[in-house]
Amino acid sequence: MSLPDLDSLRCVLAAAESPSFRAAAARVALSPAAFSERIKRLEEQLETPLFVRRPRRIELTAAGRRFLGPAREAVEAAGRCVTRARGEGRLPPFRLRLGTRFELGLSWLVPALDELRAARPERTIDLYFGESDALLERLAAGRLDGVVSSVRIDRAGLAYVPLHEEDYVFCAAPALLARRPLDGPAQAGEHRLIDTQPDLPLFRYLRDARSADEVWAFGDVEHMGTIAAVRARVRAEAGVAVLPRYFVADDLASGRLVPLFTDVALPTDRFRLLWTDGVPLADELRALGEVLQGRPLT
Repeated sequence: MSLPDLDSLRCVLAAAESPSFRAAAARVALSPAAFSERIKRLEEQLETPLFVRRPRRIELTAAGRRFLGPAREAVEAAGRCVTRARGEGRLPPFRLRLGTRFELGLSWLVPALDELRAARPERTIDLYFGESDALLERLAAGRLDGVVSSVRIDRAGLAYVPLHEEDYVFCAAPALLARRPLDGPAQAGEHRLIDTQPDLPLFRYLRDARSADEVWAFGDVEHMGTIAAVRARVRAEAGVAVLPRYFVADDLASGRLVPLFTDVALPTDRFRLLWTDGVPLADELRALGEVLQGRPLT
């Protein structure tokens, strides 16, 4: 099996960080035609497309997202080979202060810390937990280097690496539905909605996917503050809720929770690693983000 060359890997990294192949080609000092040909040859070598070409933008395919993290690691490893060969020794230690939501950090980032440290012993990752708005304020104030969040980006001056798509499921305990079916909004009054917070409810994902004329008047609404608490209440048959699918995947697989309205495609979000554009650790944050792209969301 032939292996991709480093120049091709660098082209993939440049394309993933650019709005177009033309912009990416300029970053690696190639003509647009030569750049497109290099990406095409690499895709033929891999026998799978890495990018979706759209009229005004390019996007990574699922294979491209899987490829990106190892590609970044390979380019970094090549750089370390040069460093060691020149006798420059170990890289100087540094810290990255990352903020994220409690549940995502605990279920996804914390289990990755030892592996990330082993790959880059000079890098220490400190985690801070909080709500997205508070974390973005800390980021703007320079008290965090980066934030992992699915928050919609409406602030200027932020750079990011896309990590994982987050989809949602409207679900309930089967025993609750056996007592009180929920086939549509007309039966909502017989149920309690469990949600995180009133100003940014998760139920909006179902509401936005359904007809704007539907009225969902639940008999009661509880706000739990965190998705872990919402999940606990739904599992206890206290009500129904919209939750991130990754967070209740085991419950759905075991039948402890069941999905509702499976014919409705709920809108999705995307986790990103965000940082303030132009900060000194921008390259390290981008490299970390591309490694995290290769870690399954659990």
